[in-house]
Amino acid sequence: MNSDGAQQGLSSDDAPRSAPVGTGTPAPAGTAEPDGPATLGPAGDGSAGDEAAGERTVRVVLVDDHRMFRTGVQAEIGVTERTGVEVVGEAADVDQAITVITATRPEVVLLDVHLPGGGGVEVLRRSATQMADPERPVRFLALSVSDAAADVIGVIRGGARGYVTKTITGKDLVDAIFRVADGDAVFSPRLAGFVLDAFASTDAPPVDEDLDRLTQREREVLRLIARGYAYKEIAKQLFISVKTVESHVSAVLRKLQLSNRHELTRWAAARRLV
Repeated sequence: MNSDGAQQGLSSDDAPRSAPVGTGTPAPAGTAEPDGPATLGPAGDGSAGDEAAGERTVRVVLVDDHRMFRTGVQAEIGVTERTGVEVVGEAADVDQAITVITATRPEVVLLDVHLPGGGGVEVLRRSATQMADPERPVRFLALSVSDAAADVIGVIRGGARGYVTKTITGKDLVDAIFRVADGDAVFSPRLAGFVLDAFASTDAPPVDEDLDRLTQREREVLRLIARGYAYKEIAKQLFISVKTVESHVSAVLRKLQLSNRHELTRWAAARRLV
């Protein structure tokens, strides 16, 4: 089977040991903090080890369009005897995600925000029935490189129970999975404020027509460029080639009618995208 396609029943013994979650190059200033997730819900002891020791198992599906990242997450959290997490399926795009979720009915889906076929919001929209099941609800935890307020608010409005960034450690991710399975809402520390602010306001956010011209991937590249990342760093962060980064930057400059990355940085800063 193609390793980028939908995959069910993946054994942790088959997963190559690549870089685990939260062990990459430290993010520059302005990116989401790598601290443990904040929880909005009943308090617990927060110990993933205690959950596993209690012989409870949470069934999880991984949805991310980067095979290397899925492999790293699988290697970090998928040893059920140690973590209490059983990875029962994987998917690389929206259609694959719906197929795997329907077939496996996991307790928690780790969902990337930016996916081929409509993104994480589309997966949530098409999973509304499973999320509303009173007996066996499927709950979603967004796991993304993006810490943009628009991305966070979009998936939470779509029904996700939490949002953590890919700087999270494996231990904290396991803890977040158990909390979401229990019905708690879990967020990386600074992201909780976005959600509280959004739901406290009754005003709809204004539409930025210029930003809407960009694809989701182009927005990711734009934010990282504006934060001072080099092309090689962006490629590593997003699991794409340097040439692909260059193509995205050229497309962003063309669509926004800008001349260079300095103008692009000023443009992004003016819209508080940095």
